[in-house]
Amino acid sequence: MFRRDYSSQKAFDLRLVTRFAHAPKRDLPVNAVVRRRGDNRSANIIAQETAQLEEQLQGWGEVILAGDRILRWEKPWFPGALVGVVTLLFVLIYYLDPSVLTGLSCSVMLLCLADYLVPILAPKVFGSNKWTTEQQQRFHEICRTLVKSRHSVFGWWKHLLALKEEKPRMYFLSVILTLLGMAWIGQQVHNLFLTYLTGT
Repeated sequence: MFRRDYSSQKAFDLRLVTRFAHAPKRDLPVNAVVRRRGDNRSANIIAQETAQLEEQLQGWGEVILAGDRILRWEKPWFPGALVGVVTLLFVLIYYLDPSVLTGLSCSVMLLCLADYLVPILAPKVFGSNKWTTEQQQRFHEICRTLVKSRHSVFGWWKHLLALKEEKPRMYFLSVILTLLGMAWIGQQVHNLFLTYLTGT
């Protein structure tokens, strides 16, 4: 299978981080210096994790770019096709009415098949013998967005844990009220229909 060259992108990230780290320094307050060092460390970590994610998703590059084009609605018929596919999937689930264990088993089985078959079939289906600079840049942006989203989720979780330690009463009330609201919504609306509305 065709392997893409990530050296140019990694070199660009390294130059960007190095330039930011060795920028001319002015007399800054202590807080600003600490914040700048933290930004340098964060940018370096994000660049490294982005490069690692690109390596891990190498076989999924064409599929990820195709999905990105669909989600960004590059063509006018993409929204209708997306809603149609999601609706057909939920109608099939409603008709079959599988148990939780069956649904979970089938979902994991499909994920395993996709993980095995997609890297093999994607180059043949998409017929991509050349990975252009524009495609590589867009793939890099997607991976970088995924890494930043993961950091945002972890940061939110750490903030929640800090709230639990610092203000346990506020943490308790917030969690209980949120869960009660979700339970009430789940009781009023069918769970499959609610999932369908969330997915579409």
